[in-house]
Amino acid sequence: MNLIDHNLKIGFSIWSKGDLSMKRLTLIVIVSVVFLVTFAVGAGDDTSLVAAAAEVKKLAGGMEFTEGPVWLPDKRILVFSDIPNSKLMQWRQRDGLSLFRQSAHSNGNILDLQGRLISCQHSARNIVRTEPDGSITVLLDKFEGKRFNSPNDAAVRSDGTLWFTDPPWGLWGVNEPVEIPGHWVYKFDPASKQVEAIVKDLAMPNGIVFSPDETRLYIADTGGHDRHPDPEYQQFPASIHCYAVNKNGQLGKKLFHIGQGSDGMAVDIKGNLYTTNGGSVHIFNADGQKLEQIDVPENPANVCFGGDDFRTLFITARTSLYSIEMKHAGARVKDSK
Repeated sequence: MNLIDHNLKIGFSIWSKGDLSMKRLTLIVIVSVVFLVTFAVGAGDDTSLVAAAAEVKKLAGGMEFTEGPVWLPDKRILVFSDIPNSKLMQWRQRDGLSLFRQSAHSNGNILDLQGRLISCQHSARNIVRTEPDGSITVLLDKFEGKRFNSPNDAAVRSDGTLWFTDPPWGLWGVNEPVEIPGHWVYKFDPASKQVEAIVKDLAMPNGIVFSPDETRLYIADTGGHDRHPDPEYQQFPASIHCYAVNKNGQLGKKLFHIGQGSDGMAVDIKGNLYTTNGGSVHIFNADGQKLEQIDVPENPANVCFGGDDFRTLFITARTSLYSIEMKHAGARVKDSK
């Protein structure tokens, strides 16, 4: 017999024998005991997505602005960008921090279906692939004959297509002309070499990620404010937009938006969305409801899952790299071909 049943049995025994005042007192006691015991049980439930006793750990520091983390499982290393220094850095548990290779102010990084590193480069205004032998292949640098602004972040779908954002961050302070009349989101098919603009109504598209089942696409918009050259877009607030994606890989209608901005993003196998904003990693469920947040010593820019069990959440935050262990593993893209 559990504690609640035991107290109820005693209480109702007193109820059947006592006078009216005793019955009233007994009823209060019964209700109080049930409430307190129920509250105690509820208070012991750990609903956090953070692994038990896990804390944010600093893995490396001394950089200028870290971004674009991606885990390379074959090499068991994390690769990420130090944008101002034009470097791709790597971190390995046994070796710590070292240089992976030079870059053209790379920002977002991701793996394609063959495990090759895809990087969005600001100053080169292109997207490149690092081949197994270390050589670099330019995947694309133009849309309809015009140079991109500065490709920022990318997501890979199981059909091999590459979806990426193209805000103008890399053109600021650089004496180079803007050739494309907008800050758009694109879809690129490496097989056919075709590229199409799929979203044109965001101010500053940034992070981009698919849900695990690829029925949804999340795109972060850091908002317009005074950073956008078009006054119409200056009124756009920072937000995260969720779009439907059909089984043929076509973008559908907008389902909802989250009234909070983000830089880079990631998802776990349960469909929870991990975003970066205002000094914390914010976690939402698949429908945009806030679950919890993880405070970080430095303002985070991007996140990804990695480690042997894929439950380590790596966090690039300004000058440093951090990590924390989570309960759920990160989602991985599987080749559908």
